[in-house]
Amino acid sequence: MADEVELWRAALQQCLHDHSHQLPNVLENLANSLVCRFQQWGVLSDLDEAVNLHRAALARRAASHPLRSNSLNGLAIALQLRFHQRGVQGDLDEAIKLHRATLALRQPGHPDRPMSLANLAGCLQDRCVRLDVLSDLDTAISLHQAALEICLPSHHLQPQLLHGLADSHLHRFQRGGVLLDLDEAIRLNRAALALCPLGHPDRFGSLMNLANSLVVTSPERHVLPDLDEVVSLHRAALALCPIGHPHRMMSLNNLAVSLGNRYSFNRGGDPSDLDETIELHRDALVLCPPDNPFRPGFLNNLANRLVDKFRQGNVLSDLDEAIETHRAALALCPSGHPDRCASLGNLASSLRVRSEQRKSLSDVDGEIELRRGALALCPPGHFHRSTALDSLARSLQYRSKWQSRSSDMDEAFSLYSQLSQQSHPVSRMDIRAAESWIASAEQADHGSVLVAYRTALRFVDQYVAVLAPSSSHFDVVKKAVSSLAMDAFSCCVRRGALTHAVELVEQGRAVLWTQLARLRTPLDDLSASSATGNTLAEEFRKVSLTLRKVFDAKDESPRIRQLTVQWDDVVSRIRRLPDFSRFLLPPLFSDLQKAAECGPVIIVNGSKYSCDVLIITRDRDPVLVPLDITLAEVKELSVEFQALTRRVGSSDPQLESHKMVGMLRKLWVCVVSPVVQALKGLIDPGSRIWWCPTAEFNLLPLHAAGPYEKKRHNLSHFYVSSYTSTLTALIRARRRVSQETAVQRFVAIGQGRPEGGKELCHVDDELTLVEERVAPFLAFTSLAGVDATVQGASDAMSRAQWLHLACHGVPNRTQPFASSFTMRDGAFTIKDIIRSSSRVHAQNPEFAFLSACHTTVGDESSPDEAICLAAAMQFAGFCSVVGSMWSVDDEVVREVVRAFYDALVSGDGDGGGGRLDCARAAGALHCGMKTLRKKIPLEQQIVFVHIGV
Repeated sequence: MADEVELWRAALQQCLHDHSHQLPNVLENLANSLVCRFQQWGVLSDLDEAVNLHRAALARRAASHPLRSNSLNGLAIALQLRFHQRGVQGDLDEAIKLHRATLALRQPGHPDRPMSLANLAGCLQDRCVRLDVLSDLDTAISLHQAALEICLPSHHLQPQLLHGLADSHLHRFQRGGVLLDLDEAIRLNRAALALCPLGHPDRFGSLMNLANSLVVTSPERHVLPDLDEVVSLHRAALALCPIGHPHRMMSLNNLAVSLGNRYSFNRGGDPSDLDETIELHRDALVLCPPDNPFRPGFLNNLANRLVDKFRQGNVLSDLDEAIETHRAALALCPSGHPDRCASLGNLASSLRVRSEQRKSLSDVDGEIELRRGALALCPPGHFHRSTALDSLARSLQYRSKWQSRSSDMDEAFSLYSQLSQQSHPVSRMDIRAAESWIASAEQADHGSVLVAYRTALRFVDQYVAVLAPSSSHFDVVKKAVSSLAMDAFSCCVRRGALTHAVELVEQGRAVLWTQLARLRTPLDDLSASSATGNTLAEEFRKVSLTLRKVFDAKDESPRIRQLTVQWDDVVSRIRRLPDFSRFLLPPLFSDLQKAAECGPVIIVNGSKYSCDVLIITRDRDPVLVPLDITLAEVKELSVEFQALTRRVGSSDPQLESHKMVGMLRKLWVCVVSPVVQALKGLIDPGSRIWWCPTAEFNLLPLHAAGPYEKKRHNLSHFYVSSYTSTLTALIRARRRVSQETAVQRFVAIGQGRPEGGKELCHVDDELTLVEERVAPFLAFTSLAGVDATVQGASDAMSRAQWLHLACHGVPNRTQPFASSFTMRDGAFTIKDIIRSSSRVHAQNPEFAFLSACHTTVGDESSPDEAICLAAAMQFAGFCSVVGSMWSVDDEVVREVVRAFYDALVSGDGDGGGGRLDCARAAGALHCGMKTLRKKIPLEQQIVFVHIGV
């Protein structure tokens, strides 16, 4: 390479002497040679010279010159490379401008158009990483896809183009956490590697790219086989780089990093992995000259593993070497260097480890000064500012515990308070910083703790609001929300802020349903407010309708992202109108009280800090009922109960019943009995109550609790129980009930013989029972056998105000949106219900009886999101739903259905030809079960629950 550069230098001198017309070509070739030499040896002066030479070549090629696109492209590539080294935004902006100009000259049909599309995509991806402009990343993916579409599978550029698209998906996964992006990145990189057999010039890069995509994953997806494969891929890549190979240095580093990751994953597993990691890092550094831009990163990598070595063997010299190595890395990252902030943080972390070992105050002080330096590099609006605030705050708290310095603690919480003023788009890092604030404030019993919870929940709300509507975001939401709302509720209760407890727990639960419900908010008041309000209402309606239609689209296209941003903008403009400042904002307690118009709502909250009940009534402050049970005990009871219900019918019925009674008694003593005592002074016996459980309380049959002893009454003797996932869901359902339809239509859907599934022998009899009881009151149709297909069920639902569904219910506890009703031709999933919800909702549906197993069961690891079949029916518009908590007996369920509908129609004042009232469903279920108390097993008496009005 050095010879090639010198040859082109000689050619350049000759051209200058001869005034040759070949001068632009020679300038360009010398520049390209210098770029290649830079990529091998990392000498920045080569890159600076290449930029100048490309500029000179471009100046000599007019707009009409046939090779002008080459000069534009060469200069753009050199500027992008320089941006990667120096981080000067102007270089990247100019590179994007030049790539756009290149692409304009390489119209469809030009042989270099695929590469130009990919080059522009790469620059836009870099800008997204630097400035967090997500639309750039969406555009980059579209450009990569366009390049692949015009490039035949046999084209020599295919592996590079596949990698480019994979890399963009990988970056979007790192930004948004959507696992589909990660899976697609891995798939594309595997496809690229398959096109690069041994001897292919791109095989080395393809091995590296696949390894990188396998290692960039979420903690719950990190599995040892993936890490083993990453190590194998990097070993294969290193085998292609013998001593003297220009890529050997980087390959040594990559293998070292992969071995280090495997060691960390195994929590200090195989010491040989760590020893080899350190040896490889040292070998890479030997090949890395002092002025190489990768050297700071290599030094930091080695230092981090030396800290691991110290933790393994407790040899202080390893820790001292780690610190000195971090110092050496920092010395190579002067002011303005893009890696200076990270290097400051690495050195600070290693000083913390040493201070914990040596009790060295100087190390603590040094750590704090480094954290201050990192924060100074993250001004307001910076993507990493929240992390820098959190790191410095935690360091100050650590010193405060050593020296009892109240000023350090005051400063720490002053730093945390800046999180509440954040204005830039929220990321997962911001949520983590707010959670750290909460943990610190809870531990210190600091007065800012409620502000911390409010900030964290606001961050979650903003974070979720800009996600496109998709079930693939469930894992993202689940991680973001966790136990936040329940812990906020507990904090408020402990501080006597009971109305705030209700507001915060409502804000942080059922987040995905809330996001979807926002897309069809009633707009009558807005439309009538003014001409501007009417215009905004129409704009909001159109954008929301489009977003609903693209629920769970196969790809996260720029169109969806654009719509989401547009929706957010419309909401912001609506909030600027008089009387609409709280449009779609979390409701206040005064609004939430409307849920208790027809009876009290009982929030049963489970938190690691405390378990408490708040009783919400329509005209007074919440009533607090402390519970004498811990969340750990609730979880244990829930696990026992789930295990018991899964064994229903498979063992001794008497033994099962005895165990169930024992659990229901415990639930009575620890939870329900104290609530009943509090209710006695609030409502009359026989009144309706609504349970609103959180955390693992969601998985327990509160409605069935009781002492189960002679001469003592169970809960069902005192009150009629219903459930609601949130207060807002109940308020929405009540609002819909008031929208009475002129004609009530009842559809009964039964599928007892699904293809490939177990037969249900009594489905047809069940539909007949239903028809006999409801046909005198309203228009009745049924759908069964070969007609009860997925599409048939969807169409029938969209015509019905009343629905009875008898079939298999199949919960999916890990992918709850795949939970389904089994139809003749397959699964009618929650996704299908959501997609058809607009058609269903338009018919003002009232009631659904889900005669199927597990219809209230969702993801047991995140019960507060309430992603289950019953909740999906509520979202589709059904105001009142009867569903099951576990398996139902096909034969017994006929008796339940008979008793329910007998009770429902006998209480209707018209006696025939009148209207059925969905608000009577809870009472009908309650009365019906009373008549069956001595006829069916206990677990079948309590399996069905009522949800809604």
